[in-house]
Amino acid sequence: MKKSIRHSGRLYQTFIYLGKLFRMFIFQNDWKVLPMSAIIAGLVSFVVGANVFVSQEGTLTGTFAMTCICIWNGFFNSIQVICRERPIVKREHRSGLHITSYIAAHMIYQAFLCICQTVITIMICVFAEVAFPSAGMVTPIALLDIAITIFLVTYCADMMALMVSAMVHSTTTAMTIMPFLLIFQLVFSGGFFSLPAPALKVANVTISKWGLTALCIQGNYNDLPMVSLWNSMVKMKNVDVGGEKPVYDALKYVEDSGKRDILLAESGKQNQNPAYNYDPENLKRCWKFLILLSLLYVFIAVTSLEAIDKDKR
Repeated sequence: MKKSIRHSGRLYQTFIYLGKLFRMFIFQNDWKVLPMSAIIAGLVSFVVGANVFVSQEGTLTGTFAMTCICIWNGFFNSIQVICRERPIVKREHRSGLHITSYIAAHMIYQAFLCICQTVITIMICVFAEVAFPSAGMVTPIALLDIAITIFLVTYCADMMALMVSAMVHSTTTAMTIMPFLLIFQLVFSGGFFSLPAPALKVANVTISKWGLTALCIQGNYNDLPMVSLWNSMVKMKNVDVGGEKPVYDALKYVEDSGKRDILLAESGKQNQNPAYNYDPENLKRCWKFLILLSLLYVFIAVTSLEAIDKDKR
């Protein structure tokens, strides 16, 4: 019996474990990650959806939130899937299990989950009337381009969590590490925090940086107006300076002359980011890095599990 298992092919073992994972999806409530992703996407869309792809500030905030959704979903998909059955994997590896087949099954199954979560996220955003771009950059359909970005960010985060799950020895350790990974991704995204030069190099290996950059590129960030200056002036319009209201007078002049949109556009030009240039090659570069990071995480996961027989715990 052991001999037949030992000589069963990698492809055969992949489908065996893939079937097991889908049975767990149906009968052990692993499907619960899907409604959870819908709830998170709904909450974020409700809060920031109205301004995404409308202004620079709204786009930066909204795409950062969307990137957080993707990373959160990916982490929760697989952070415990290997470590919770580590003793079983160890026993079956000694009986002939190919680690590459085991990881391949997880990769296919997690891709299925990420596709479902991507579709759910897009549908929630459409329902929330997010102002998606009308033209695609790589494909003819803008929503398809954005769906590819959302999938790649989610899947990359998923593979990072799978790597962690393969390296640690308990679900408790995995769930302890996950918040630190999430905080690291958020801080080094490059979206909200001004990073020093050494930290910029660290940001290049984060999922959040490439996800946020890709979404800002697709939202044509650099051609959008910036409204922060205008909103700040509106708040100060009643400020009295020597018996006069210079801010109010300036705002009234701009509005009466029909130059408000011109002012907002010029404000946006002063805050452009070269990394967000509307260029298909820039977008493809982001996609490439997300794919390479995913493959790196898979390689580390396989390498870690190959040494599972040496685990004495």
